[in-house]
Amino acid sequence: MELCPGFDYGNVSLCCDVQQLQTLKGNLQLPLQFLSRCPSCFVNLMNLFCELTCSPRQSEFLNVTQFSSYVDPATKENKTNVLEVEFYIGQMFANAMYNACKDVEAPSSNEKALGLLCGKDAKDCNATNWIQYMFNINNGQTPFSIVPIFTDLPMRGMIPMNNATKGCNESLDDGSGPCSCQDCSLMCGPKPQPPPVQPPWTILGLDAMAVIMWVFYMAFLLIFIGAVLGAWLLLFFLMFNVYFIYRKRRILSEYGPILDSKTINSINGGIEDQGMASCCETLGERFENLLRVVFSRWGTLCVRYPLIVILASMVFIAACSSGLIYMKVIMDPVELWSSPSSQAREEKDYFDSHFGPFFRTEQVIITTTLNSSSIYSPYFGGPDVPFGAPLDKDVLHQVLDLQNGIEAIQAIYEHETVMLKDICLAPLAPYNNNCTILSVLNYFQNSHSVLDHHVGDEFYTYADYHTHFLYCVNAPASLNDTSLLHDPCLGTFGGPVFPWLVLGGYDATNYNNATALVITFPVNNYHNDTEKVNKALAWEKAFIKFVQGYNNTNLTISFSSERSIEDEINRESNSDIVTILISYFIMFVYISLALGHIQSFRRLLVDSKISLGIAGILIVLSSVTCSLGIFSFVGIPLTLIVIEVIPFLVLAVGVDNIFIIVQTYQRDERMPQEDLPQQIGRILGDVAPSMFLSSFSETVAFFLGALSVMPAVRTFSLFAGLAVFIDFLLQISCFVSLLGLDVKRQESNRVDILCCVKLNESNQHKSDGCLFRFFKSVYSPFLMKEWVRPIVIAVFVGILSFSIAVLNKVEIGLDQKLSMPDDSYMLNYFDNLSTYLHTGPPVYFVVKEGHDYKSLEGQNMVCGGVGCNNNSLVQQIYMASQIDNYTRIGFTPSSWLDDYFDWVKPQSTCCRVYNSSGQFCNASVVDKSCVRCRPLTTKGKMRPEDGDFMKFLPMFLSDNPNPKCGKGGHAAYSSAVDLIQNNTDVGATYFMTYHTILKTSPDFIDAMKKARMLADNITQSMGLEGKSYSVFPYSVFYVFYEQYLTIVEDTAFNLGMSLTAIFVVTLILLGFELWSAVVVSLTIAMILVNMFGVMWLWSISLNAVSLVNLVMSCGISVEFCSHIVRAFSISTKGSRVQRAEEALAHMGSSVFSGITLTKFGGILILALSKSQIFQIFYFRMYLAIVLLGATHGLIFLPVLLSYIGRI
Repeated sequence: MELCPGFDYGNVSLCCDVQQLQTLKGNLQLPLQFLSRCPSCFVNLMNLFCELTCSPRQSEFLNVTQFSSYVDPATKENKTNVLEVEFYIGQMFANAMYNACKDVEAPSSNEKALGLLCGKDAKDCNATNWIQYMFNINNGQTPFSIVPIFTDLPMRGMIPMNNATKGCNESLDDGSGPCSCQDCSLMCGPKPQPPPVQPPWTILGLDAMAVIMWVFYMAFLLIFIGAVLGAWLLLFFLMFNVYFIYRKRRILSEYGPILDSKTINSINGGIEDQGMASCCETLGERFENLLRVVFSRWGTLCVRYPLIVILASMVFIAACSSGLIYMKVIMDPVELWSSPSSQAREEKDYFDSHFGPFFRTEQVIITTTLNSSSIYSPYFGGPDVPFGAPLDKDVLHQVLDLQNGIEAIQAIYEHETVMLKDICLAPLAPYNNNCTILSVLNYFQNSHSVLDHHVGDEFYTYADYHTHFLYCVNAPASLNDTSLLHDPCLGTFGGPVFPWLVLGGYDATNYNNATALVITFPVNNYHNDTEKVNKALAWEKAFIKFVQGYNNTNLTISFSSERSIEDEINRESNSDIVTILISYFIMFVYISLALGHIQSFRRLLVDSKISLGIAGILIVLSSVTCSLGIFSFVGIPLTLIVIEVIPFLVLAVGVDNIFIIVQTYQRDERMPQEDLPQQIGRILGDVAPSMFLSSFSETVAFFLGALSVMPAVRTFSLFAGLAVFIDFLLQISCFVSLLGLDVKRQESNRVDILCCVKLNESNQHKSDGCLFRFFKSVYSPFLMKEWVRPIVIAVFVGILSFSIAVLNKVEIGLDQKLSMPDDSYMLNYFDNLSTYLHTGPPVYFVVKEGHDYKSLEGQNMVCGGVGCNNNSLVQQIYMASQIDNYTRIGFTPSSWLDDYFDWVKPQSTCCRVYNSSGQFCNASVVDKSCVRCRPLTTKGKMRPEDGDFMKFLPMFLSDNPNPKCGKGGHAAYSSAVDLIQNNTDVGATYFMTYHTILKTSPDFIDAMKKARMLADNITQSMGLEGKSYSVFPYSVFYVFYEQYLTIVEDTAFNLGMSLTAIFVVTLILLGFELWSAVVVSLTIAMILVNMFGVMWLWSISLNAVSLVNLVMSCGISVEFCSHIVRAFSISTKGSRVQRAEEALAHMGSSVFSGITLTKFGGILILALSKSQIFQIFYFRMYLAIVLLGATHGLIFLPVLLSYIGRI
C-alpha cells in the first residue's frame, strides 16, 4: 500500500514478491522526489509501474519475447530469466499520464521535472518517448528491456493496460488536492498578458513634441515678425508726424524700445522717468550704495595695508587646508552612487546582514579560433546534432587546462599564500571543500578522464562526452545521466550547473550550438571583514595577471574580476593626470599673459602681469584646497568627481573676476586728489557688487544642490559652494592687495617677476585694450543694429524650441563601457557579455523576518505546490516568468519551501533519523536503525506544521544531495534561510531566480522597476501591508541603477532649486529689480534647456556625472549673465539699446577673455584623453557649457535686454 495506494484486487494474489517491491521502491525514488509535487501525476506514474510489476492481469498486456535459462545457485533448480518483454499500454493512458506530469517543476533547478526523467529537454518530451526512455535498458534503472507498444485497441491477442487516470486539476481519493498552477497549466487559467506597449505620442504620425514646438516656433516668428514690421510702419508714421507737426513733442511708444534709433531726434532719446521712485527702487538704490561704500572702503584698506591682508590670507588658507590630513576619497562605487538612506541601499544592507554579501565574481568568456564545429550522430538513433566549435573535445581539454591553471593561482598577502580554494564559495563545506565553478567542464567533474570517458567497441562508440553533455544540459541536477556512461551531471561543489550560465551564443535552447563558453568563479564576499576581503583582492590581482599573460592561440579569452572596474577607473584617472595638467597649464599660461596690457615694446617687461596672474591662479587653487580641507576636517569624504570638476568650476568663476578687476583698473583714470588705495577702492566698489552677485548666487545655488539624495551631486555641491565663496573672499582681499603692490611696481617701472630690476623712466598713459576696442567700436554696435537683433531672437528661440522638443529623448543611464579607458581589457569583456550571454543577473525575492512558515496559512502564502494559494509568492514569480519580455524575470524561482516539503515526505528516503538518537540519517547511509522522519499515515503525508516544521528543517538545510536523494538542501538553500532563536524559528528567507539578459542601462532600469512592482504586488496579496515585514527584490546592480528611477525628478529639483536661488539672490543684490532677476533666470534656464539639446545631439546620457555638470553649468552661466545685466541696470544711457550696447562693450570683453578664451584652450586638450568618460562627459559637456554660456551671455542676453530690459 505504500508504493501502490488503492491497488486492491481483493483476494486475488499479486504477481510480485517483497524483493521486487523493494527494487521498485528504489528505482522510483528519483521520480518520487520530483513528481510527487503533483499527486495526480505521481499516482498515474505509480499506476503504470504497479501494473507492470504486480498486476494479476499481466498476461493481458505483457508479452515475454526473450528469455534465457539458468540454474539457481541456491536451489540448483532450472529457472527462466526474462530478457525482454512487450508492454501494451493504452495510448489514452499514456497521454493522460504525460499531460498530468508535463508542467511539474523541479524548484531547485528552475527546470521542468520531465527534463530530468525523459532523457531530453522537457520541450522535446512527449508521452511516447518518455515511457520509452523509462523502459530503455540503457538508462541504468531498468533490469531488462521493456518494449512499450501504444494502442487503445486489442492487438496480437493482447489487451492494452488502460487504467483510469487522474488529471492534474483533479483531487485524489485520499484527499490530496489538485496540483498547483506552477505544476499544472490547467489550474492557471489564461496565460497572463503583458499590458499593451504605450504607443509613442504622435500628431499626424509625427513626434508630438516636435510638432508642438514647430507650431510654437512658427507662431512666435509670425507674431514677432509682425510686431517688428508693425513697429517699423508705426515708427515711420510717428516720425513723419513729429517732423512736420509736433517737432518738439515727446512721443512715448510701446515700440520704441524695439526699434530704437541712435539719432538725437530718436523717439526714445532722452527718455527720463519723471515719476516718483517706488519703495523697491529707493530700497534698491540704498542697498546698491551701501555695497558700493562697503567694498570701496574695504578695497582701500586692503591696498593700504597689503602685507597684513596677505599674511592674514595665508594664515587662513593654511588653517583651512590643514584639514587635508583627514582627507578621504570615496572609491567604493556603492558609496559614490547610492545614498545610505535609499531603498536599494537599505535593502542591500538587509540582504548582506542576513544572508551575507553577494559573492565576488571572477568570470572568463572563451571562444575559439578553430573551425571545429562537428555533427554528432547518436548511436541509438535520433537526428544528427550539430556541436559548436567550443564544444569540440580537444578545445574542452584546453579550456580545462585554463580552468585548472586558474585554480592553481597563488597570490601572496602579508607573507601568506592565498589560493582560490581559500576564498571560493564552497556551499557544502566542510563535508565537501570543492569550489563552486560554474563551467561546462563541471558536467565532466572537471576531469580530463571523465571528459574522455566513452563506451563502445572497436567499431562503434555507444556513448561519449556528446551523450553526457546532451543529457546534462537538460538535467543539470542529475546524479546519473542514465546513458551507458552513468556519469553524474551535478557539479563537484554539490549544486547544478545551469547551461544558460556556462554557454553562450546559442539559439533558443539549442545549447549544443554554443559559440562561447563561460566560466564563473564565485568568491566569498565578507561583511565587515577587511582582512578576508584583502586576501580576495590579492588573489584577484594575481588572477588578472595570469589571464592577461595566458597564451593559447586556439582560445580567445575575455575576462573580468570583481576588482576590475575599480582598477580600470583608477588607472584611467592616473592616465588622464597628464592630460588634465596640460589643460590647466594652457589655461594658466593664457591667464598670466592675457592680464597684462602692453602699451609698447619698451614697457613689455613692466606692463606684463605674469606674477599677478600666477598669484590669481594660486588664490583660485587655494580656495579649492580650503574647501577640501574644511569638509575633510568635519569628516565629509571626497569623490573623484569633486577632484576633477571643482578646479574647473572655480577657475572659471575666479578667472572671470580677476579679469574684471584688472581690466577695469586698466581702463580707469585716477581722479584728481585720489591716491592709489582710493582708486582701487573705488574700482572695487564699482565691480565687487557684480562679483558678489555672481559668487553669492552660485554659492547659494550649490548649497541648495546639496539637498540632493544622490551622494555624488550632494558632495560636489557642498565642496563647490564653499570653494566659490572662499574664492570671492580671497579675491576681494588678498588679490586686491596683490594688485595694489603690482600697480606700485608698474608705476615705479620695475620688471615683472624680477621686481628688484628697475628700468628707466618712461611715459605711462592709459589706453583701451584691443579686445575692449573691438567690443566697443565693432561688435556691440553691430549686434544692436535694427536688422540684426530680430535675427538673433529668431535663431535663439529656434534653438530653444528644438531643445525642448528633444528634452524627453535624452537617454538615461551610464554605459559601463564609457567608464573604461580606450585600451581596457574590460571593453572586450563587455562586448562579449552583450554578444554571448543569455541570462541576466540573479534576483532574490526576500521575505523579511516575521513571516510564519510553521502555519498552513503562512505556507500557502509562499509555496508553489499542492494546496498553495494561486497568488502565492512562488506562483506570482512563476507567472511573471511566463511573460519575461515584459517582466524581465527569466525563470521560475527556486523554492526552498517546496523542496523541503518534497524532502520531508514519508514516501521519500530523504528524511530519516536514527531510531535511537533522533539524529539525522543521510539517505546514502545503509543502517537498519534509520527510520522515516514522519509516519506513513494520512497525517504523516501532510505538510509539517508547528514543531514538526522546525524539527526537520535544519536537517534539510544540512543534507547533501546524493544518488538516493537529490533534494538535499545544503548546496542549494543553506544560505537562503536565516534560522533564528537557536533554530526554533525562521527569520528572513529568499527565493532566487534570474533576470532575462540585460544589455543597456534602460534594460537594467526597467528590470529593477518591474521586479519592485512584482514584489509590491506580492506584499499586497500576502496581506503584509501595515505589518512589520514585507517582500522586496534584491540584485547586485540595484544600488547602482536606482538613481535612474528618480534621475529626472532629481534633475528638475536640483536645477529648479539652483534657478530659484539665483533668482532670489539676483533680485536682492540688484536692488530688488524684479525684471532684471527674471531676465537673468530666463537666460540661464535657456542655457540649461539647450544643454539637453546638445546632450541629445552628442549622445550624452543623463546620469549623476552629467547632472553634476548641469549643476555646474548653472553656476558658470551666472558668470556669463550677471555681470552684463548689472552693467545694464546701472547704465545711465537713455534707451534700452544704448544701455545694452554700453553694458556689452564694458563687460563683454572681460567675460569673453576671462571665461571663454581661458576655458576654450583647456577644454580642447581634454579631447586627447584616453578616457571615454572624459571625452564625453567632460570635453563635450564643458565645451557645450562654455559655448552656450558665451553665446547666450554675449549675443542673446544683450539683445533681449535691448527689447525687454528695465528702463
